[in-house]
Amino acid sequence: MPRRLVVVGGDAAGMSAASTAKRALGDAIDVLVLERQRWTSYSACGIPYWVAGDVATAGDLVARTPEEHRANGIDVRTGSTVTELDLDAGKVVALTPDGTQSFGYDELLIATGAEPIRPDVPGVESRGIHGVQTLTDGRRVLDALETDPKHVVIVGAGYIGVEMAEACMRRGLETVVVGKHPTPMPTIDDDLGELIAAEMRADGIDVRTSVTVTGFEDDAEGRVRAVVTDQGAIPTDLVILGAGVRARTELAAGAGLPTGIKGALPVDPRGRVDAERHVWAAGDCVETRNRVSGRAAYVPLGTHANKQGWVVGRNLAGVDVAFPGVLGTAMTKVVTLEIARTGLGEQEAADAGFDALVVRIDATTSAGYMPNARSMTIKVVAERSTHRLLGAQIVGREGAALRIDSFALALWNEMTVDELMMTDLGYAPPFASVWDPVQQAARAAATRLGPRA
Repeated sequence: MPRRLVVVGGDAAGMSAASTAKRALGDAIDVLVLERQRWTSYSACGIPYWVAGDVATAGDLVARTPEEHRANGIDVRTGSTVTELDLDAGKVVALTPDGTQSFGYDELLIATGAEPIRPDVPGVESRGIHGVQTLTDGRRVLDALETDPKHVVIVGAGYIGVEMAEACMRRGLETVVVGKHPTPMPTIDDDLGELIAAEMRADGIDVRTSVTVTGFEDDAEGRVRAVVTDQGAIPTDLVILGAGVRARTELAAGAGLPTGIKGALPVDPRGRVDAERHVWAAGDCVETRNRVSGRAAYVPLGTHANKQGWVVGRNLAGVDVAFPGVLGTAMTKVVTLEIARTGLGEQEAADAGFDALVVRIDATTSAGYMPNARSMTIKVVAERSTHRLLGAQIVGREGAALRIDSFALALWNEMTVDELMMTDLGYAPPFASVWDPVQQAARAAATRLGPRA
């Protein structure tokens, strides 16, 4: 008899694990995926660009449809919401299009993802308040925009917040962004965050920082009409939540599994939650380890979800593979400003106990004399005693953000700023100066640090 793998959740992590295990084991494993939405294997990160009009349809964001997965031998059941996990009996209960059904398993993968953080304030259930996590969410936002709203308030200024702000601004709405942090993009240090705020304001987005949302007012029909804050009410026709996400683990917690940061499930490096009862987890519902600080972290990104799913799939196939942790590398853009970060920021390094040096430089994306040269600012964090690179952040114009990958590779391999300074990076005037900005920043740090002890 083939083993049966039941996967709860059919997006990045769930389908990566399902496909990897099925490809390796073939008929030796039956794979059943229960997904509450109609979509599988889609890019939630692309939703703001769909809303903005850069992406034509929801289908363009789907990497592999349920039909394509079924053609590969995976039993995908969309429109199926799992309501109970019975880990001792080895079964799950789900509400499916055919009614309530129970499914036994030999191996269980929890890949339930994340959900937008909703402020716990009066009026949050008013109509016209939207999170942005699934393609269904994106469709609802687009439907709301077709009602011709004039004003939108984005609550939260994280990645989704700034991306949705640009999308709404480009569609002609008067756009206000409110956030609790002193600057937009809380994962970026405040001094660079000020540059982001200035750019957004210059582009016509009303950015209001250090603001706490205390409630929402609605009209007689229950539709939101204002966002109430500690600095007054902001009239609006539409609200989009962009304050980040939390792990969607109520189902797992209800089955007695432990939770940690933002409700995420602690897993071992191989993706196991409960080895004795054959329970695995991957993706935006799990904790991971920050490779620089060594601490538990919650970093819900599609890059990690796909890799974690692959790790679980390989381990289900009998190959011993470990997920090595994360750096928190991420990038985005707002209009023409590119933003990127990896590793630890200034305060994060201090909180992790490092005695850190911080260096900030201004550079250009190509040789300064070239007509395509654009400005960029780089901030580097390094440990004083060892000169080890701890983190980097970049804010700049076109051609800036992807340089974060050089810093990420250096971090991954625990390089010093002295070593990074001397790496053999490419040079041609249209693409970089003779000292690439990455090397310029590393050189500035190494010079400030002086000779190693």
